[in-house]
Amino acid sequence: MHEFEDFNALLVLAGSLTAEIDGISAAGSTALSRRYTALADAELLLHGPCGSRAFSLPPLPAGVSPALISYVASRFIGVTPLVLAVGLHQMPSFPYLCLERPVNGPAACLSSGHAMSYERVESLWAKGFAMGLKLRKPLLLAECVPGGTTTAQAVLTGLGLSVSSLISGSALMPPVALKTQLISEGLRASKLGLQPSPKKLLAAVGDPFQPVAVGLLLGARQAGQKVLLGGGCQMLAVLALALEELSATLRPDFVEGIVLGTTAWLVDEVNSKDQSKSSLLRLLDVVGDYFGVGLVGMSTGLRFDRSRFQSLQDYETGYVKEGVGAGAFALLAQLHGTSCKELVDACEISLDELHKMSTS
Repeated sequence: MHEFEDFNALLVLAGSLTAEIDGISAAGSTALSRRYTALADAELLLHGPCGSRAFSLPPLPAGVSPALISYVASRFIGVTPLVLAVGLHQMPSFPYLCLERPVNGPAACLSSGHAMSYERVESLWAKGFAMGLKLRKPLLLAECVPGGTTTAQAVLTGLGLSVSSLISGSALMPPVALKTQLISEGLRASKLGLQPSPKKLLAAVGDPFQPVAVGLLLGARQAGQKVLLGGGCQMLAVLALALEELSATLRPDFVEGIVLGTTAWLVDEVNSKDQSKSSLLRLLDVVGDYFGVGLVGMSTGLRFDRSRFQSLQDYETGYVKEGVGAGAFALLAQLHGTSCKELVDACEISLDELHKMSTS
């Protein structure tokens, strides 16, 4: 990871109407609030708890936005991410990269089997690839896509992987049955047949983040750049789509320069009573075995078990867990010499400031 002394950081914001299904996501307590989660999280990451924001952080069942962790850690390493927005209900109030007309809006719910047009997927993929090819530094890729673990499960299922018991989510207990039902409806309605191409699969049941990210990943690796994928299931879905696009002979070299960076809370999660091993680590193995490659993941040592704030302790209970690149930013902060205690102390200070701003 010594390559990440000097790197590019990119946060992709995207939307899918899948997030508006009741019970599908805890990244906002209501369907309406989840429309603006990505924008509110990006503002917190960019401007901090005391900065002005056009979008209020959505109410959560428990915990606090992982963008708070990303903000704190990014300040320790002195990096401000670029933000790319695609498929949102409303455009950001801050400078951002734009790859398509805002009028395109979010993807349709994946249960329709027609989440996006094939032309849109092709365009976003190609533009992501062109961006990746131009990189001259390693890339930290992060995302904020409410409902994104469901679209991740959908594309992994469409590729032929059995992963329903391994997919995480922002809720304490991920809605496995609901996700599986929506995915079954979507794949059935899409009439894709056996072994659909990644682009056709994305058009059927994906979200706008995914084609951009797959293109970026393929382009960055072709340019010889290392990539730190900040997240969990959603990033593994992107990686699987990229591997599906490559011939078997190219896959080992491709993954050699890719690391998944995540949180300890996500690594701790076990989604089923009949499992003893971390669901994320099992998913890492499932994807790697399917494509005949060895995949590498690293987690930050950040823990909140001794925090004085309940909303931070909620992470230890299993709420929120990851998002907005929190694990990857904290991991890099540690590798740059920041202690976990320093990260916890700074998170508590920032949370205190956030509370004061919200009550003032």
